[in-house]
Amino acid sequence: MPADTVSPGPLWAAMYHSVADPSDDPYQVTVSPARLERQLRWLRRRGLTGVGMERLLRARARGHGAGLVGLTFDDGYADFLECAVPLLRAYGFTATVFVLPGRLGGTNEWDRPGPRKDLLTEDGVRAAAAAGMEIGSHGLRHTDLTRADDGLLAVETGRSRELLRTLTGAEVTGFCYPYGTVDARVIRAVRAAGYTYACAISPGPLTGMFALPRVHVGERDTGPRLRLKRRLHRWRREPVPAAEYAAYADTLAGAGGRTGL
Repeated sequence: MPADTVSPGPLWAAMYHSVADPSDDPYQVTVSPARLERQLRWLRRRGLTGVGMERLLRARARGHGAGLVGLTFDDGYADFLECAVPLLRAYGFTATVFVLPGRLGGTNEWDRPGPRKDLLTEDGVRAAAAAGMEIGSHGLRHTDLTRADDGLLAVETGRSRELLRTLTGAEVTGFCYPYGTVDARVIRAVRAAGYTYACAISPGPLTGMFALPRVHVGERDTGPRLRLKRRLHRWRREPVPAAEYAAYADTLAGAGGRTGL
């Protein structure tokens, strides 16, 4: 399908964080492995396939992807490799994990109060990539970019991409805004850093290829709740404009094989 005739339809992308025991989590962003497996099974039974964001966007830019669901895991917790990756592979799914290259091997010190959780190490990031998962940037150190000055903003976006590219040996095309906070200045910085897309949560009128909307998925999300969230998603969030997919398709055509797209 030519880029200028792409019909975007509703974009469905799920936002996860940690996959572990959710009992001690004041932020309710932890999903147990058992719950995650039930959610993945729910997708499979409906003929849906979980994929990383780059694959989802690539398919949609070409007029396909109706049966694809974007799966994203923010913060780069070590339990992504330990708990999520085996389940994803068992169902033939992939996902994007957005990591913090300035905190590799550290903990989620930005979450206070709350339990300390280990983050992926350099070896862990490489192992996730080797397992077929997309590696994206979550900035360097989980900073609210809307409050960062221009210098820090450039480092959080550009330097984090350089570090991950060196670490994985592959292009890093996706960015995810810490805390989901985004404004026009931050979007310009992400574009200038060389990313081709970025994920937010509910960016409102800013929705586009550099502020993609996502739905939070938690421990309480059973099949009926997931079905309801999917229905409400198209009403609560702005659709990605068709022109944005056309521009993304042009990016794919121009990049050829150089970026891995």
